[in-house]
Order: sequence, then structure tokens, then C-alpha cells
Amino acid sequence: MMDFTTPWWTMPLLAGILLAATTGPLGSFVVWRRMAFFGDTLAHGALLGITFGVLTDINLTLALIIGSVSLALILLPLQRGSRLSSDTLLGIVSHGTLAVGLVALSLTDGIRIDLMGYLFGDLLAVESQHTLWLLLAAISTGLLLLWQWRALLAVTVSPELASIDGHPVQRLNLLLVLMLAIVVALAMKIVGILLISALLIIPAAAARSFARTPEQMVGLSSVAGVISVLLGMWASFRWDTPAGPSIVVAAMLLFLASIPAGRLQAAR
Repeated sequence: MMDFTTPWWTMPLLAGILLAATTGPLGSFVVWRRMAFFGDTLAHGALLGITFGVLTDINLTLALIIGSVSLALILLPLQRGSRLSSDTLLGIVSHGTLAVGLVALSLTDGIRIDLMGYLFGDLLAVESQHTLWLLLAAISTGLLLLWQWRALLAVTVSPELASIDGHPVQRLNLLLVLMLAIVVALAMKIVGILLISALLIIPAAAARSFARTPEQMVGLSSVAGVISVLLGMWASFRWDTPAGPSIVVAAMLLFLASIPAGRLQAAR
């Protein structure tokens, strides 16, 4: 068993906490707007960004962000103009882009990449550069949400009424989707493509049992996410389990515990 006091734990721990603090507010909007499948689609599509980064020899973190943001910009008009239902369209794009990315990576000769690390996450291998990206994302997301909080909340409650009140609905939707795309791309290194939506949804769902206002839910979502990261990393050390899945399991246990606790609170 490894020791928490070893210096190399600092970066993974900081990265996990920064990610949890960022996914808390965004996860609340994902739950309110029922956008869980949208996050999955962005994560799967970001694998094309890895292919792009490998072929062009640019920084893979930057390539992930480019891939995720590009897909988000394509999905928004597709959803508005498609005759298919939103979940059908997202299902097609999600699995299609994941398959294309895997096939494209398999065709790159002479290039080796830790694909399992991107599929399931590799928090313990996070470096200072990736942590800096997460710090910038956390600060930017926090400032943008503070700036447009009331407008984003109004659009979430009722886009029609928000439009009547003069809020730029399409721009606000684009802003939220771009923030989500960037965070999803950065989170892939920590919890992986297949588990990123869990870190967005589960802490927010757990917080919903206790929150009485949107602001409370955002704060409690971040707290639940941080606790999940701490418990997951401790479990990873204690039982030598993968860090990313361990964090998601910890979040799931928090959610299960929140159900009876929330009912007891409501009964008082």
C-alpha cells in the first residue's frame, strides 16, 4: 500500500479535486436539462481529437479539446435541424465517432498510444501540464457561470420565457455546450471516455436530494464530487484498483446513501 504523503500524489489529487469542482456546476445543468447522453457523445467524439493529435503531432490535450469542441459545434445545428429525436441522433453520432476514432487509431503505423488510459482514465499518471489545463478550465467555467448565472438558469427553466425576457437563448446554449465540451475533454485523462458522464451526473443527482435552491445544488454537487475523488483515490491505494472507476463507484455509493437521507430530510 502506498503512502498519501508521497509528493507524486500531489498532482493527481489536485487534478481530481479541480475536476470535481468544475463538473459540479456543469453537472447540475446536465441533470436539469437532461443532457447526460450529450456528454457521452462529446466524450466519444473526442477520441477523433486524439487521432488528429497523433497524425499532426500536436499536444494531445489540445487535440482532445479541439475534437470535443468541434463536435459540439456540429451537434447543436444538427439537433435543431434533424427530423430524428435528440437521443437517436446522439446515439448515432456517439457510437459512430467512437468507432471511427478506434479504427483510425488502429491504422496509424508505428505510433503507440495508451488507448486504455483514455477509455478508462489514468488519474495517477496526470502531470502538472494537465493539472494546469484543469485549473484554467475551472477558473474560466466559474467566471462564466457567475457572469451568466441568471440567464443560464432562465434558459434552463423555460427557453421560450427566457427569449421573451430578452435573453440570447442560442448564444447561452452554445456557451454551456462549449464549457461542457472543454471539461469533458480534460476529464477523459482522469476518468476516461466511458465514465465521464458518471462524474457529471452522479454527484449532481446526489446533491438534488438535499438542495432546495439551484445555488445549493451546484455547491453540494461540487462537494459530492470532491468527496468521491478523495474516497476513490483512497480505495485505489487501499485495494490497488483503477483510480477512475474507483471514483465513480464512490460517487455511486454517495448517491445511494443520499436517497434515504434525502427522504428523511423531506419528512421533517
